[in-house]
Amino acid sequence: MKKVVVGLSGGVDSSTTAAILCDRGYDVVGLTLWLMKGKGQCCSEGMVDAAKLCDQLGIPHHIVDIRDVFQENIVDYLVTGYSAGITPLPCSQCNRAVKFGPMLKYAREHLGSDYIATGHYARTRYDEASGRYQLLRAIDRSKDQTYFLYDLPQDVLSQVMFPLGEQPKTKTRQVAAEFGLHTAEKPESQDLCLIEANGSMRAFLDKYITPQKGDIVDQSGKVLGQHDGIHHYTIGQRKGLGIAHSEPLYVVALDAVNNRVIVGDRAATLSAECTVQRVNWVSMVEPTTPIKAEVQIRYRSPATSATIIPLGNSRVRVVFDEPQSSVTPGQAAVWYDGEVLLGGGVIEPHRELKDGE
Repeated sequence: MKKVVVGLSGGVDSSTTAAILCDRGYDVVGLTLWLMKGKGQCCSEGMVDAAKLCDQLGIPHHIVDIRDVFQENIVDYLVTGYSAGITPLPCSQCNRAVKFGPMLKYAREHLGSDYIATGHYARTRYDEASGRYQLLRAIDRSKDQTYFLYDLPQDVLSQVMFPLGEQPKTKTRQVAAEFGLHTAEKPESQDLCLIEANGSMRAFLDKYITPQKGDIVDQSGKVLGQHDGIHHYTIGQRKGLGIAHSEPLYVVALDAVNNRVIVGDRAATLSAECTVQRVNWVSMVEPTTPIKAEVQIRYRSPATSATIIPLGNSRVRVVFDEPQSSVTPGQAAVWYDGEVLLGGGVIEPHRELKDGE
């Protein structure tokens, strides 16, 4: 009987994943990562619900304290990024450095299992032609979470199961109810765990970054107003600027060196291209020539056609067929061929490209 370690957050998705695998005859072990103190699915409330679920299913439950890992890789990562005027994406960073990697390591070293499973909406398959494990979008595209999983290495993809990737979210609730799981009607988490624990991202950041007032300026440098800390703003933001103007203004850049928020009209938010660093090629080997793909620059935005130009050193240039709005440094750019996630990385702050790049 194959042993599978299931990551349990205390929510309906991970609970249903454990129940499905038990029903399929796997030797299931529940594992909850203790990320931080406070409320939220990943914290104290989640651990209680995960423990209840394991008791209901009659499976072991392990809790692993990785608060130091979370502090270093997520909290410090966010604080450093926002202080520098970028908007980091914590979820993909968390999946690779905090969740999947440590979970697989613990499963192997302490539980004698090479297989893990989570409640993410995604799919995997082995491609014999390339000799790689591929990451595929979920059947339910409205719940697809591959955008946050682009940074997973082959070692993890070869050993992970995503049972929910083959079914719609409505089916998950139905299956949970059929198994009589106490989490079947549990509300879905709508925010990052840090937001749930702190009330808002602003409140979280203000615990670590002292707000420093500065100027809000237009692209010519004219002062239009005042801000109370650049970490409160992000590229593309329109609301909450506190500026009366003849036309809507958007944040187009954050100047951390001079502590300025730079605003402009909607046209100023458009970018024809961007450079992406820390690229992870997932379902294909790194190409040596440009490729066409569909690129997604935000979780909720549709993928758009673009050309991916390899630059070496885990960097690429993404040239959009049509200029895109609010291309935000620190966020992920992820590219697909249909349902197959090819690769992804972190959008760099804008800079002038040198000749030959």
